[in-house]
Amino acid sequence: MKPLGPIPAGYTALDGELAIGGRKVSDLVTEAGGTPLFVYSREHLDRRVAELRAAMPERLAIHYAVKANSWRPVLEHMAGLVDGFDIASGGELAMVIAAGIDPALVSFAGPGKRDSEIEGAIDAGATLNCESENEVRRALAIADRLGKTPRLAVRVNPYFELRGSGMKMGGGAKPFGLDAERVPALAREIIAAGADWQGLHIFTGSQALDAEAIAETQGNVLALADRLAREIGNGPLPKLNMGGGLGIPYFAGDTPVDLTRVGEQLAKHLETLPETLVDTELCIELGRYLVGEAGVYLCSVVDRKESHGEIYVITDGGLHHQLAASGNFGTVVRRNYPVAIASRFDAAPEEEANVVGCLCTPLDRLADKAHLPRAEVGDLVAVFCAGAYGASASPAMFLGQGPARELLV
Repeated sequence: MKPLGPIPAGYTALDGELAIGGRKVSDLVTEAGGTPLFVYSREHLDRRVAELRAAMPERLAIHYAVKANSWRPVLEHMAGLVDGFDIASGGELAMVIAAGIDPALVSFAGPGKRDSEIEGAIDAGATLNCESENEVRRALAIADRLGKTPRLAVRVNPYFELRGSGMKMGGGAKPFGLDAERVPALAREIIAAGADWQGLHIFTGSQALDAEAIAETQGNVLALADRLAREIGNGPLPKLNMGGGLGIPYFAGDTPVDLTRVGEQLAKHLETLPETLVDTELCIELGRYLVGEAGVYLCSVVDRKESHGEIYVITDGGLHHQLAASGNFGTVVRRNYPVAIASRFDAAPEEEANVVGCLCTPLDRLADKAHLPRAEVGDLVAVFCAGAYGASASPAMFLGQGPARELLV
């Protein structure tokens, strides 16, 4: 038997079924027209941002990383909760504009921006977090052709990383950002060219659960930003995107980030800021931490079978919508996400079963040897922590399956 990950707080049963937003999942599936279905909870989104603001220093702005979940209703809802948006493509720029978000609140990072994407960002008034000398010079040339003043920041590849992060984005050779020692000269070039200098972006890693490691990294980011600002020599740094890093529990044994501890440590850092950072606009960018636990992926049981003594619960969902839950999105050793039989959410576990998808590949697994209530054809299965990197990061067109339905409640 393999343990399941912890179901996020705030999910309860109603008439024996899983309820989301105070409504039974069977009713939500009927409203949406069937499964597979992603359901996102406004209540969870609101609560997570409120908790974050309460824990963090008041001056710290919160940005949403669109790549975590770019569905338009989610973007529209987040627009009322956060202070800015971080994107990673021209496609995402189009999405935020379509959602009515002011491009002036948007910053664009990514190591391979096409000229057309750079032009679109400059024309819209978004900030480009530039990742190389070449990108800066391309942006300046494009802006000159457009007759516009570009808003440019430099993304820094720091010499340190975020300890314990699931995905390391800094330290050593990286495709992301400019090595720290080369940043001052490029920043001076941007300023001398008459661009709107927007400061620095320092992102070190993501999906960390250790509050002390996060706090340590935030201190290192502030120290590096101070050093670079002094070497740039243009006075106080206008803005600093400190990156993100806060993770959510996916697997058995994971515990939530101690948000209070992170906020307390950051507040101490901010009490003793150097002159270069005293008036700097500070922000953190978060994706999965804001939306991950607000999403549930629902699929229907279409078959139940036994093979060599093992039970297989076969659903109409799978890795084409939940690549990460299947263990095929950066996981070395596959572990179970939080999964439940949503139709029998308050029932006691009674069997060991493998929950699999409908694709003809052995990679299509949603839970291995899990202790669950007995599931029959027609029951609903819920995969939790599906609000981030589910629909936005899975191969929906694999085997011609197509995208899942989505619903915000």
